[in-house]
Amino acid sequence: MRPAYLELRELKLGEFSVLWKTPMLGDMRLSLVPEFSGDSKSVTPVTTRTPPGASVQTWSLHSPALRGQTLHIRGLEATMTDALVRCEFVDGTTWTQRLSPAQPSALIPVGQTMWGVAGVYAQLGIRHILSGIDHLLFILVLLIITRGGWKLVKTVTAFTVSHSITLSLASLGYVHIPQRPVEAVIALSIVFVASEIVQTRAGRPGLTARAPWVVAFTFGLMHGLGFAGGLSEAGLPAGHIPTALAFFSMGVEVGHFLFIGSMLTLIAMVKRIRIPVPRWGELIAPYTIGSLAMFWVIQRIAAF
Repeated sequence: MRPAYLELRELKLGEFSVLWKTPMLGDMRLSLVPEFSGDSKSVTPVTTRTPPGASVQTWSLHSPALRGQTLHIRGLEATMTDALVRCEFVDGTTWTQRLSPAQPSALIPVGQTMWGVAGVYAQLGIRHILSGIDHLLFILVLLIITRGGWKLVKTVTAFTVSHSITLSLASLGYVHIPQRPVEAVIALSIVFVASEIVQTRAGRPGLTARAPWVVAFTFGLMHGLGFAGGLSEAGLPAGHIPTALAFFSMGVEVGHFLFIGSMLTLIAMVKRIRIPVPRWGELIAPYTIGSLAMFWVIQRIAAF
């Protein structure tokens, strides 16, 4: 479900360097091919390299009239992923677009406004958080232990502030931490809060029950680095970096609140049914979530 990425950079009028990055799982690569509707042809052989988790292909493209052509990603409609496209023209203008299985084609316009970039990166942020099950489970365990109310508001605010800091620093290149240890710590953060829920139910409230905003802020720094990893898959458009970064962060927050709202609605509906739940039933959620997260910890450490 990681996005594919196509970058076309015009070196001189009508001559483009092409970078095409597609996700891989082991030796399997998504069968995606970019196609143009007009007069465009490769003028150099395709060079392929395979860094962990991706196939990166580069070549040169001759396209004297790329603007106005329709770009189609063949095979995208049969996947669950997106493709982010960025074109940089020799006159300094850029075009950024997100293609999806429902919309695998787009017309390359003469230019693109700041609001066009904003819309693309906001959608990317929403999709990233809603497809990031580990980030959502961390929010869920915080929701369970705070039981809603102002304590939840302060906790989510602390989480937002902290992950925004590291997301910005990492995306702008000021912080460099390998993604695999970051992903392991993100899973460990879920285990920690899930265990705190169990201790609280047993009458031994820990730090998370007493000051959940402290825990949310601390682990939020690592979650921000995880968000930065998702953003690095797409890259930041030259000339619109502040806009792209700000609206990606806003998209992440919209995704957070959509998830929190749906969970609070579900909890309210369950309470209205008034089905008696035994005391041990309150432990099902933290034990299930904690066990899954511990599996991720082991799996991600083993992948170092």
